[in-house]
Amino acid sequence: MITFETREAMAGGRTSSQPASRLEDESRSLPRPSVRKRIALGVAATTVFAILCALGVWQLERRVWKLDLIERVDRRVHAAAVPAPGPSAWAHVNAADDAYRHVQVKGRFLDSRATLVKAVTERGPGYWVMAPFRTGDGFSVLVNRGFVPSDQDVHEALKAGHGETAITGLLRVSEPGGGFLRTNDPAADRWYSRDVDAIARARGIKDVAPYFIDADAAADSHVLPVGGLTVISFPNNHLVYAITWFGLAIMLLGWMTYAMRQEWILRKRHSGRAIT
Repeated sequence: MITFETREAMAGGRTSSQPASRLEDESRSLPRPSVRKRIALGVAATTVFAILCALGVWQLERRVWKLDLIERVDRRVHAAAVPAPGPSAWAHVNAADDAYRHVQVKGRFLDSRATLVKAVTERGPGYWVMAPFRTGDGFSVLVNRGFVPSDQDVHEALKAGHGETAITGLLRVSEPGGGFLRTNDPAADRWYSRDVDAIARARGIKDVAPYFIDADAAADSHVLPVGGLTVISFPNNHLVYAITWFGLAIMLLGWMTYAMRQEWILRKRHSGRAIT
């Protein structure tokens, strides 16, 4: 009779443990990170999680600030016109408190040549007409009389009345440097931003205000230059940014939870394995 030795007999009467699963075999063969490395990884992940949450909270705070700014500017734009700040207040004029304030000046346009500044509006490409204005209070201010399309004859639009007049519009802070990825070139009379100081020096205008005024729209919208084209827009994407940061934080937290669970499972398997 042919007999077969049992596994127990081959093992000398000892009962071996059940074969481990392939996953367990592979997990045993893989090098496990040291305790120090695991702690360092946990600290790094926790730090990144805290930073992502902080960025999300910061964006929510920025959103509150932006909504308040929009509300304040809206009140300024639709308020009754007030006298434009004089020399005694120039040192305190700033974008946060004065930009887009509805102001009024009385006086006359100077004979000094107006400055054409490159512009792109809802009416297409063209120029802003920046004309020097002498107020009855003894100071000068640049007035953006409005927009002239590039395909129109600008010479007629450059003519300003010489009599006493009142100008109402929105106070705008100076735009130094340039725009459209180009730098202002006073020597060549090429202007890409409404840089009050540079324009005043180029035209020899004294005692000029550190701001300019965007003139309100005229009764006839077909008369050049066309005023009232000020674009007031404050991008408010802070809620989207906050959701993004918080979303990344949640994803990282999920990964951390998964990694900790896998570590716990491996520890349990190793501690519960019978050694015979």
